[in-house]
Amino acid sequence: MSHPDDAPATEHGDGESTFRSYLLGVRIVEDADGPGDPVYRFEAPRHEGREFSDPELATLYADVYFDVNGFEEAGTGERGVPPEIIQAGRDTLAAYLLTQPRTDVNWVASFYGVKTTKVDRYVSWVRERAEEIREGARERGME
Repeated sequence: MSHPDDAPATEHGDGESTFRSYLLGVRIVEDADGPGDPVYRFEAPRHEGREFSDPELATLYADVYFDVNGFEEAGTGERGVPPEIIQAGRDTLAAYLLTQPRTDVNWVASFYGVKTTKVDRYVSWVRERAEEIREGARERGME
């Protein structure tokens, strides 16, 4: 069975291509048209989108999105966190914080008072849950 997360990049023109395609209209678009390194844009229905310079952070953001059944950042302010993220628990919040500007695994570990290996574990749990959610949706025909 074809796995949407493993779909090859598709060209859109103007230097844009789909870097990763998920179900339910969620995708990460790579924009290599501008000067310098490419930008990876998370896109989803009813979501204002987010840009990342690192594709790993863009896919982590997508995993957080699926882990909480979607969220919208609009209206949360520059330093706000969507309520769905807060309600989801420590591991989801840690993964979300890693996708924010000027944070890294050391900052998140310090925020929680844990070692970086614990933060890495949190991230792996979010990624695993997100994949289970996507797989369950595919099994139900929710492409």
